[in-house]
Amino acid sequence: MPGPKVFEKPLGMRDFLPEMAERKRVLEQRIQRVLEQWGYREIITPTLEYYDTVGAASATMTDKMFKLLDREGHTLVLRPDMTAPIARIAASLEEELFPLRFFYHASVYRAQEQEAGRNAEFFQTGVELLGEASPEADAEVVALALRCLEEAGVRRFKLALGHVGLLDSLLAENVVDEQLRTELKNDLLHRDHVTFRRRLEEASLQEAERQRLLALLHVYHGEQGARQLSDLVSGERSAAAVANLQAIWSLLDAYGVRDEVLLDLTLIGFLNYYTGVVFEGFAEGYGFHVLSGGRYDHLLQRFGSHQPATGFALKLDRLMEISDYEGPQPERVVVAYRPENIRAAIARTRQLRQDQPGWAVELIALPHDWWPEQKAAFEARQRRRGVQRVLYVEEEDGA
Repeated sequence: MPGPKVFEKPLGMRDFLPEMAERKRVLEQRIQRVLEQWGYREIITPTLEYYDTVGAASATMTDKMFKLLDREGHTLVLRPDMTAPIARIAASLEEELFPLRFFYHASVYRAQEQEAGRNAEFFQTGVELLGEASPEADAEVVALALRCLEEAGVRRFKLALGHVGLLDSLLAENVVDEQLRTELKNDLLHRDHVTFRRRLEEASLQEAERQRLLALLHVYHGEQGARQLSDLVSGERSAAAVANLQAIWSLLDAYGVRDEVLLDLTLIGFLNYYTGVVFEGFAEGYGFHVLSGGRYDHLLQRFGSHQPATGFALKLDRLMEISDYEGPQPERVVVAYRPENIRAAIARTRQLRQDQPGWAVELIALPHDWWPEQKAAFEARQRRRGVQRVLYVEEEDGA
């Protein structure tokens, strides 16, 4: 197999030139201000984790993980998500410190097939609320997720809200055949509603059972839709799940975000550790969700803790594509100088940076054979680099 070309990157990895890097950083900073206002504090975890701990606890499939060995022969992974590393940390903390409100900016890594053409490194900003099992905690993270989308410059968006516990309980209460339950859930996971309907039509179910499950395919809107959830109840588990979802829905009204939320009971989420509400956020005219999250009350048990948890992750890669926020850009200024005038040029840039804190000032040396007729070409080149202003230091005293 031939080696990589000089400018070739590993499969699925990307370079960010200054414009995109600045856009990413601005989005992170804007979102971070919101998260801090809501009482969340930043946490940083290692890029490498042990496979036997974080890797095994992650919902990412093993064949999607990047693995390597350390000098002691332990298998390490590039973190495939952030939820498992944060769960590892939280499980080591004293119980009286809970609830914990963490946020992070991080890259996660998932290997892709050669022909897939997808990213293998994903940039995320997310939050985890650990130690709270209440509807209030779920409503908080949903409302916070919507507030982050707004701050990121996504002007038209909706959030689909489901409940894994409600879906599982309805399947368990209405379908005896375990294999059929698995197949129906898999249909919903892949949004294959046609096959879901066909399986129900062919299954040996009572008509009331069939209709309850078909009602999962409806999207419920507003207060009336939330009340209609009660019609799905077929046992204690589904009744408890409906009550939980309705309580969360009521609190979203208090946050003033209920108009942006739809109830989609087919929503499962691709991560297998979700236990309660799950949600995905979508921007108008964009085919992929830009955030996802939900409740995962059992994950910390993998690390010896029984604390409940909920949270979400924003897909920074996707937000950068659709955000219409154009933050304030500094005026880019070049101070051009002859090499013999370097001290005067440095003095000039120091003064400019002090007097004009909103400017970005860089030094560029002119060639020894510089003459004034070259100014037009030189300044045209600087404009192509995004420079708005060129200042010349032509005398030793900094004229």
